[in-house]
Amino acid sequence: MHNLIIKAKTTNSRKRLILTIFLLFAFMTPLSVFGQDSESINALRQIGKAFAEIAGNASPAVVGIKAERKIEYQSPSNRQRRDMEPFDPFEEDLFEFFFGPRNRQQRRSQKPRVETAQGTGFIISADGYILTNNHVVKNADTVTVTLLDESKFTAEIIGRDPDSEVAVIKIDTENLAYLELADSDAIEVGEWVLAIGNPFGFSHSVTAGIVSAKGRSVGLTTFENYIQTDAAINPGNSGGPLLNLKGQVVGINTAIIGQGGNIGIGFAIPINMAKSVYVQLVESGTVSRGLLGVRIQDLTAELAESFGLDKDTKGVLIPSVSEDSSADKAGIQQGDIIVEFEGKPVEKAKDLMNRVAGLKPGTRVSIIVLRDGKRENIIAELGERESSNIVSKNKQDEPEYLGVTVQNLTEELAGRLGYEYDTGVIVTEVEPGSEAERKNIAPGTLILQVDRKAVKNTKDFKEAVKQAAKRGSVLLLIKQEGFIRYEVLNFTKE
Repeated sequence: MHNLIIKAKTTNSRKRLILTIFLLFAFMTPLSVFGQDSESINALRQIGKAFAEIAGNASPAVVGIKAERKIEYQSPSNRQRRDMEPFDPFEEDLFEFFFGPRNRQQRRSQKPRVETAQGTGFIISADGYILTNNHVVKNADTVTVTLLDESKFTAEIIGRDPDSEVAVIKIDTENLAYLELADSDAIEVGEWVLAIGNPFGFSHSVTAGIVSAKGRSVGLTTFENYIQTDAAINPGNSGGPLLNLKGQVVGINTAIIGQGGNIGIGFAIPINMAKSVYVQLVESGTVSRGLLGVRIQDLTAELAESFGLDKDTKGVLIPSVSEDSSADKAGIQQGDIIVEFEGKPVEKAKDLMNRVAGLKPGTRVSIIVLRDGKRENIIAELGERESSNIVSKNKQDEPEYLGVTVQNLTEELAGRLGYEYDTGVIVTEVEPGSEAERKNIAPGTLILQVDRKAVKNTKDFKEAVKQAAKRGSVLLLIKQEGFIRYEVLNFTKE
């Protein structure tokens, strides 16, 4: 019996010890978890405060953009217009899409309608220069800018560059808040970024994410080097800033993958690419790009070995050189492999094309090529690349105008419209009610000559028209639907 009591006491003591240890752990564990949670919450609070500060400082320089154009039912070539501008944010007439063109009399009797595209932009100078996307303001008759305080201004389109999707507009006011531009080459994958814009019309919406990748090409424009991000980007964000944690712009939000809304894959134009476009558009309204005059392709491991090189060799292979081009004159040959351009390594064809195009025509460049396994140093002077630069019909510094908008005839447009063996500029828009419209000049018309002189690009066209404006009329040689004819257009006052 005594032994049983001792055993019972011993058992009870062990139970009390176990219970004490259990309770001790039970009370200690939550304290440890709460301590860790407190640290995590404080860290999140600091991140939140950083985001809030960036958004608060940047938002006054972010603007809403509404672009409007008046649609007339006058043109028999709306199908050509659709072919020329597949990314037009202004939708065409649904009736025509399903049932075909209306008869001309019925079309002329209808009242014009106003169509609207909305997007975002950001101010980069105190006197009102704004960067945005080309597709936000393309074909617009009027562009309205709304600031954070809801004040509104009518903006002037300074210039558009479809090849990079960059556009510059300006509002006439002073002392504006503006954003600083970062070095987008320095941004790294994994960095935090913020997007500010007007998705679906919700003004100054802020989203956060990281840089998912760099150097993306998705086939939207000629020159692409997109920053990929998972910061939410939706329709209406186009043209808005992508910001680093210093509140500086690293990119212009431009495109998303997927229909209708964000799925975590958005693309922004690196601000370094936009900087040079901005400077040229402000200076001249157009963009000139360098041209080397070679066909290029990535050097794969298989190709490297076939050229007697190590399979890990990086570079860009040249399968052909254009006759009398900058490359030809400099001595670059078919089969050369470019491994350095201006002192920096070259690994991808797309990257080399962007770097060449980022320089002005006439720039002397240093190129190192591998030829028969040996390095050759070559100096070349860049030529000028044909582009899709736009000469606008409503530039405010041109009080006399013809009522047409033209762009360069690119290889892609020439193939699509049947002008493969022609040179000139292509009409992309005709002013409703203008003499050009009355004389049946329509989108898709090719202008071959101005005052009996051939025009090869928009620069030639602009200079020739400027001279013709002094006497009040101009003689055009045009090609339309396979037929060539002369037309005289009289200049009108805006």
